[in-house]
Amino acid sequence: MSSWEQREAYLVEVAQRCLRGHQSFDLCRSHLVAASQISKGTIYNHFTTEADLVVAVACSQYQDWLTAAKSEQQQYTDPFECYLFHHCQRLHDVLAQKRFVIERMMPNQELLQQASEVYRDRFNELLAQYCQWNQGMISAVGDRPGFDRDELLRNYIRGTMINSDDGIKQCDDVQIYYQFSYALSQLMGHSDKRIPTKQKFANWLSLLHTQTAISAA
Repeated sequence: MSSWEQREAYLVEVAQRCLRGHQSFDLCRSHLVAASQISKGTIYNHFTTEADLVVAVACSQYQDWLTAAKSEQQQYTDPFECYLFHHCQRLHDVLAQKRFVIERMMPNQELLQQASEVYRDRFNELLAQYCQWNQGMISAVGDRPGFDRDELLRNYIRGTMINSDDGIKQCDDVQIYYQFSYALSQLMGHSDKRIPTKQKFANWLSLLHTQTAISAA
């Protein structure tokens, strides 16, 4: 990774920290100057428009999802469980980290048109890869006729992530992930399949907390 790429990754990381707990993308390039201790000129060279900053944050988030998805495919041999735990992991990340929900902003074609070509192309490629992964998982579980299952699931997941910051939900509440998975299975058209038990979700949460503690040590 070049120094330019490292600096961009650092600026995106700073932007994500600044956005924690926010319900709108109220961060501007100028705000990054004090937060990152990097000069305004350098920041504006990286993000030539305000849209570039939004799209860069979105690219980072989608890349994280893709990386997690590939790792989870190695962990879960059953595509049904893989799909469920992947999106439960995403929900847990939002709740635990108070992460800004990028689905509030993206995908957004009007915003993408305002972004520089390099960011626009990067986002479109990552979006296509992530959509392909999700569609592949749904097909592997078993396609169901009558509805566009991918669209139903995508809209429900997006709404769940956006509504997750209502101040009531806790990241260690097993019931949240159990109910979320139940809804996903219904929308997938697989009410006949058993979702993971509450005990399995409890074990999963315990493992996540252990991994987080080790990382923080």
